[in-house]
This record gives sequence, C-alpha cells and structure tokens, in this order.
Amino acid sequence: MESRRKTNPLLQAMWRGFRKTCPACGEGKLFGRFLKIVPTCERCGEDYTPQKADDFPAYCVIAVVGHIVVPLLMIFEIYYDPGFWVEVAIFAPMSGVLALMLLQPIKGSIVGLQWELGMHGFHRAKQTRLAAREAL
Repeated sequence: MESRRKTNPLLQAMWRGFRKTCPACGEGKLFGRFLKIVPTCERCGEDYTPQKADDFPAYCVIAVVGHIVVPLLMIFEIYYDPGFWVEVAIFAPMSGVLALMLLQPIKGSIVGLQWELGMHGFHRAKQTRLAAREAL
C-alpha cells in the first residue's frame, strides 16, 4: 500500500509565497518588481489582482526583526558595554538589511495565505479548487 503524506494546503501556499513563487502552482514568479505582485501567474494563469496585503507584511517584518535585533543588542550591551555609536553602527544597518531581506518573502506568504483562505477576491478561485479536490 502506498503511503502518502498529506500536506496542509495553507502551509504549502504560504511556503510557496515565502519562496516568491505562485501559491497555486509553485512554479511561476509571484513578484514582478521588488514588492509588486504580478497580475497573473506566468505558468498557471492564476489571477493575483485581488490580493490586498497592504501594510501587514511591514508589521510582520517589524515584529520579526525586533525579536532578532533587540535580544542581540541587549546581549551586546550587557557583555561588551560598547559606546552608543558602536551600537548604532552595528545594529541600525543590521535592522535595515534584515527588514529588506524579509519583506518580500513575508509579503509572498501573506498573499499565499489570502489565496488559500479565499480572502478578498480569491473566493472564486477557492471554490474552484475545493470543487476540483472533491472530484478527486
């Protein structure tokens, strides 16, 4: 008997978005420019015009970067007690680089979340997916 590991469609869609690929097929590019979502997938034709990520990716990035940088800053302060400008010279660029590195993958994850849950204008696509899954 063949054992198949079931994947959670929500996690799969979010992971595909995190990898900056189409949440539907996992192959097409999700971004046309740095933070500009493509209107449709080049591979499967999925429509991404309904997505409304808005400011949520930025809030998530701030939370993640804050939880990384602040503990490092505290440890650095406790054990090394450097001057203020040394801390600024290290942790300000670190915060900026981490934020830029995480913004696109987190936005992709949020688009994948919206797509799988059928949020905003994705409800028709979700109904089509559910009907196709039931037919199998």
